[in-house]
Amino acid sequence: MADGASRCQWATTDPLLTIYHDEEWGRPVTDERHLFEMLTLEGFQAGLSWLTILRKRDTFRRAFAGFEPRSVARFGEADRERLLNDPGIVRNRANIDATIGNAHAFMATADEFGTFSDYLASRIPRPPKRLRPGAASGSVPATTPESGALSSDLKKRGFRFVGSTIVYSFMQATGLVDDHLPSCFRYAW
Repeated sequence: MADGASRCQWATTDPLLTIYHDEEWGRPVTDERHLFEMLTLEGFQAGLSWLTILRKRDTFRRAFAGFEPRSVARFGEADRERLLNDPGIVRNRANIDATIGNAHAFMATADEFGTFSDYLASRIPRPPKRLRPGAASGSVPATTPESGALSSDLKKRGFRFVGSTIVYSFMQATGLVDDHLPSCFRYAW
């Protein structure tokens, strides 16, 4: 990169990816709105590139009430139709319906545990697992036993679009695991 910093390879192909990597990916998150946003965006990303989602992120935020879970839980049929007609987001009825349903499940889980962040802390041990020194990009898993267990529990709680791979990406995005490569300048933060 022009700044000379060594990064995870996936973050070097587009400025949006670089900014996301440098400022957000892998940092522990406790903000409820941000957790709901990342869970939602990871679900919409399935089958697409993360760059596609990043390019649409601002529109997603506007379309889904800033990812405020209580607001999204109140979405009705008119909102569904509005979202299906919004060219700025991924217009997939199953994802849209899942997001509205997930807002209900998110709030119920948060009510049970105090916050959704507290729920995650009860399921994923801290500090976050980190790649071993010397690990290469090929050693970053797509799923783990932890993501499988979290996925299963989320499904029991009524969440959709939360398969083990999506959940692992969510865990990476929100700092529940730290998969920065040892060669990356963010590895030791």
